[in-house]
Amino acid sequence: MSGNSYDYDLFVIGGGSGGVRAARRAAMLGKRVGIAEEYRFGGTCVIRGCVPKKLFVYASQFSEAHEDAAGYGWSFGERSFDWPTLIANKDREIERLENLYAANVAKTGAQIFNTRAVIEGPHEIRLQEEDRVVTADQILVAVGGRPNPHPGLPGAEHCITSEEAFHLKELPKSILILGGGYIAVEFANIFQGLDVDTTLVYRGKEILNGFDDDLRHELHQAMVEKGMTVRCQDTLVAVKQLPDGRMEAHCDSGEVRVVDQVMLAIGRKANTENLGCEAAGIALDTRGGIVVDEYSRTTAGNIWAIGDVTHRVQLTPVAIHEAMCFVETEFRGNPSKPDYTTIATAVFSQPEIGTVGLTEAEAAKAHDEIEIYKTSFRPMKNTLSGRSGRMLMKLIVDAASRKVVGAHILGADAGELGQVLGIALKAGVTKDQFDATMAVHPTAAEELVTMYEPTYRVRGGETITG
Repeated sequence: MSGNSYDYDLFVIGGGSGGVRAARRAAMLGKRVGIAEEYRFGGTCVIRGCVPKKLFVYASQFSEAHEDAAGYGWSFGERSFDWPTLIANKDREIERLENLYAANVAKTGAQIFNTRAVIEGPHEIRLQEEDRVVTADQILVAVGGRPNPHPGLPGAEHCITSEEAFHLKELPKSILILGGGYIAVEFANIFQGLDVDTTLVYRGKEILNGFDDDLRHELHQAMVEKGMTVRCQDTLVAVKQLPDGRMEAHCDSGEVRVVDQVMLAIGRKANTENLGCEAAGIALDTRGGIVVDEYSRTTAGNIWAIGDVTHRVQLTPVAIHEAMCFVETEFRGNPSKPDYTTIATAVFSQPEIGTVGLTEAEAAKAHDEIEIYKTSFRPMKNTLSGRSGRMLMKLIVDAASRKVVGAHILGADAGELGQVLGIALKAGVTKDQFDATMAVHPTAAEELVTMYEPTYRVRGGETITG
């Protein structure tokens, strides 16, 4: 069957950031494109992820800003917070963005289907709401993932995940969050900032596995100083709902905590159940994610997959990048592999984390000798406010090439700094070029260009001081 004999040149399943970008770009190239989304356009990021999370982060930061203002001469009346107002305003903004996503797709001429779509064969897609099958030369799966419901935990049905946290009718007075990744840590800081008695329980030795150890330790300490309870090397073994509706959380350590809500943030799983992967010959990994090659092609030659459903790097900009590479490869005759090196990342904890490149542990394994430039200081803003929080900045340099191979920041606006540092490290900037750059004073960021002597070196895995 030739390409023109199909209903579409491309059919996209999933209306999140990756799927929408691919549909738009292909349609703008004159391709016949269909796209199906069973819930709401915008996907995890816009509807139930990054965007509402960041709005919650902003809301939670005002409690500290209110306290800090006194040191600068400001005084206010009694402080109060209204959860329903935040939820209503958040919902209004999400609806605006959802409509914008759908409108941008429609403008390109792609055909939108508000239905669940499943694969019935190598070129066949069933639109379930319409109960009909359409055909496509190429199929792109961009259905994303969802929070792991932890079915092995007795009482898991009484718990919420990040998705339900965005729609709670009432702000809990207390919450226990299970997990130590960025989602767990961000929500723990959000609830703590909204004056919720917050407990974080994580089975690992330290929160934020995979991040630089100095950042992990310093953020942990900052969270504890703010009054949060952090229990590492522990986990939940059961959750029981009490007659008054509260939750009795039983920890492996034997500790029992009674809280208003228990939130599970222990990873995510791909939305591949009942998608029809088997019918099309699409291989899945052991966790249910779609297996793809370097170009995002599945084991079914004309079917591709991008975004969280592939269990690669689960970040919105990465899914968009994969979509662009897919369009270049399939529709523009320019084979393009997604580039996963030097991805800048932010954790919107409080204080924030901005990071790009290798951690110290990774760099020590990858290079014969590295130099560590590190500083910890009290930001100027905290001097009059009396807040004790400190800022951490760390540069990791390959001694042989002088290239900066890692940059890690903990502190206010670290996410913004991480994006700018991402450009520099992607360009292969050296430490000498950092040193030759004039400082902007007074800023916290000037520390990045005024650390002239290494704090220590690591050679062959051994730390060398002096």
